[in-house]
Amino acid sequence: MVKQNIQTPWPHAPTHRLSQGGTFLVSAGTYGKQHYFHGPERLGVLHRGLLKVAEDFGWRLEAWAVFSNHYHFVGHCSESTAESLSLMLGLLHEKTAKWVNRLDATPGRKVWYNYWETALTYERSYLARLSYVHRNPVKHGLVAVASDYPWGSAPWFEGVATPAQVKTIYGFKIDRLQVQDDYEVTAGNW
Repeated sequence: MVKQNIQTPWPHAPTHRLSQGGTFLVSAGTYGKQHYFHGPERLGVLHRGLLKVAEDFGWRLEAWAVFSNHYHFVGHCSESTAESLSLMLGLLHEKTAKWVNRLDATPGRKVWYNYWETALTYERSYLARLSYVHRNPVKHGLVAVASDYPWGSAPWFEGVATPAQVKTIYGFKIDRLQVQDDYEVTAGNW
């Protein structure tokens, strides 16, 4: 008789182990990579929702980018708020899924797939991922200049940071970073 190991995590979902505060890169995607949040109104709702839940749950976001079928953010949390990530994103996903399903007259449709978080423990890794998230709309070919994308942090970042800080962050190479970001996004989706 083979003994089953009940400690083995489900292979299709990442294990979320947030027991201490810190800085994290978080990515989330829609079910089937579908473009449920296409268009300015839908992107605006998802964008505002992300910023609101982060504030409500005590997460301080430093970079974010919201797209029709996924989003990324770099955020800081304290030890007391670290374990709230699952609750925070659960609330965001529940509210936005119900809203978009109401718009599309598809109650109960699965909208969100999962999220992935990565603890950023080295300064260079942190700075490179800030650059990645700020410039993600350019990577996806949506805009030529990151600050032209209204549902990301680049316009805010370039407005509050010094020119030297912007140059430093944007100077980090992002082509070798391993980020969960195999999503097709086109300008027609926003």
